[in-house]
Amino acid sequence: MQMSDQREIKADPATVYAALLDPDMLKNCVPGAQEVTGNPQDGYEATVVQKVGPVKATFKGQVSMTDMVENEKMTITGEGKGGAAGFAKGGAVVTLEPTDAGGTLLSYDVEAKVGGKLAQLGSRLIDGFAKKMADQFFSNFVEQIEGPAEDGEPVAEEAPAKKGWFSKT
Repeated sequence: MQMSDQREIKADPATVYAALLDPDMLKNCVPGAQEVTGNPQDGYEATVVQKVGPVKATFKGQVSMTDMVENEKMTITGEGKGGAAGFAKGGAVVTLEPTDAGGTLLSYDVEAKVGGKLAQLGSRLIDGFAKKMADQFFSNFVEQIEGPAEDGEPVAEEAPAKKGWFSKT
């Protein structure tokens, strides 16, 4: 399964690049991440809990960063084993380009493979899940760097108490 997309981030490439290497940032961005430890030189170890269709599994795996060109690009490769659920492995080539507005255009090309029970779920379900995971990761990543989106709508406020027999007014 392959997919490509891009996101514009309101931060310079150096900030985005550093964030991609930060294990705490990765833990906050990877959907279902329980733990992410390590560093870019030695690689990262991660524990991720996910439910794909009827299969829920805890994946333990390794992630490595290669082909690193500071503030410009990197290749992220990972493999996780989920016991009886099977395995997932893949990689992403991530490129960063400065924008005219002072931000960064992050582009990614992802290739992923699954095996075991997960592979038996069918490619449409797996492809949809993988796309959702990638979209969620990069949405979380943008939000971690930029802060929550400003829609112009106020954050949910506490509703005023309704007057009635249970109210003191």
